Amino acid sequence: MTTIIETERLILRTWRKEDADPYFQINQDLKVIEFLPKALIMEQVNDFIPAVNSHQDKHGYTLWAACLKETEELMGFIGLNYTDWESNFTPAVEVGWRLGSQYWGKGYATEGAEASLKYGFKKCCLKAIVSFTVPANVRSLRIMEKIGLKRDLNGDFAHPKLAADHKLSHHFMYRLSADEYAK
Repeated sequence: MTTIIETERLILRTWRKEDADPYFQINQDLKVIEFLPKALIMEQVNDFIPAVNSHQDKHGYTLWAACLKETEELMGFIGLNYTDWESNFTPAVEVGWRLGSQYWGKGYATEGAEASLKYGFKKCCLKAIVSFTVPANVRSLRIMEKIGLKRDLNGDFAHPKLAADHKLSHHFMYRLSADEYAK
């Protein structure tokens, strides 16, 4: 385990094998997966952990395991992800988060996402960072705005991994350039 980012209340670190079961449990919570196509199965979780650690090795950033600093309890993930699936805005680096619902409303996602932006722009010298979600995911939209991302009114898109008529297909796009971040 390697700590990548430490904030006042959080540790964002690489993943460990023993994170699999708690992360699986987080992804069984109906509130957490409300805006996902379906719950993850354990096989996907077991594939996720080496994939995100490999992503860290390749890119210098990833969707880190987000833990409470005080207890080291796994809360979910917060971090940066290189996105290259076919779309009008890819390739791009996305800031994202998924936390257990018991951690919602306490500012953890905002705190971790702000630290991720700083890491991405200052340490990784990224030119821009995006974030996106479905219009109904008001909590995530609010976080995007709190951390300084701006809605790209021309950037809305149909998620290419979902059928065009799927209820979660339409996504709002938010962006922040390195120049905007520096202001």
